Amino acid sequence: MWRFKLIIGLFLVILPVAQAQVVTRVLTSKKVVALTFDGCENRHASYLDCGIIDYLVQNKIPATFFLTGKFAYRNMTDLRKIKNYPFFEFENHSLNHIQHMEKLSTYKFYKDIAKNQKMIRWITGKTPKYFRFPGGNYDDNTLKAVESMGLQVVHWTYASGDPDKNISSEMLAKEVDSLTTPGDILIFHVNGRGAHTAEALPKLVEVLRKQGYTFVTVDQLMKMEDKTAAILPKQNAPKN
Repeated sequence: MWRFKLIIGLFLVILPVAQAQVVTRVLTSKKVVALTFDGCENRHASYLDCGIIDYLVQNKIPATFFLTGKFAYRNMTDLRKIKNYPFFEFENHSLNHIQHMEKLSTYKFYKDIAKNQKMIRWITGKTPKYFRFPGGNYDDNTLKAVESMGLQVVHWTYASGDPDKNISSEMLAKEVDSLTTPGDILIFHVNGRGAHTAEALPKLVEVLRKQGYTFVTVDQLMKMEDKTAAILPKQNAPKN
């Protein structure tokens, strides 16, 4: 107990926060987007969506997975099979996927995130650099606390709504086609909650490639930031 409290104190002293921020897109003139997939579970067991993984692997499409500790541990065998693909990265989505982490005590908040850092590193051999709040819920204090631990908070540009069973694969692809702009961060689910995500993935990849987009991980996208770039309006690809 005392060792963990000491670690928390060191985080706060060594890593002061200059200006807390949530990244929802990166300003860039390059036609790149980051595909991100949340892997999480609450009361019910959740498993890795093999349809999504198989497509990404077969086509070598970069993707970033935000994993909770419970989900990562349950799917440890499968995650270890894909952990060495250079186009995949694994990031922190909290240990227990508590929807309102801002309501936790300071000790429980730090413990949850720190334990998941250790869990993901143990399973994948890679240390997360980015954090995504469950449900996107946070306040100023929790945002600063995450950054004091050396993690950058990354959310998404717009919600895909893929857990909604009424949103078909065609609707998902059409949404991505009409809303995506350079530097966007797209969010889907890889825990079985994406009702039609595996089916939609080839379609939305195709529509974005027709527009000239390429895919990158979140870490690659962050390195492409161009503060002098203009925000480009959505432009549809010319019809054949």
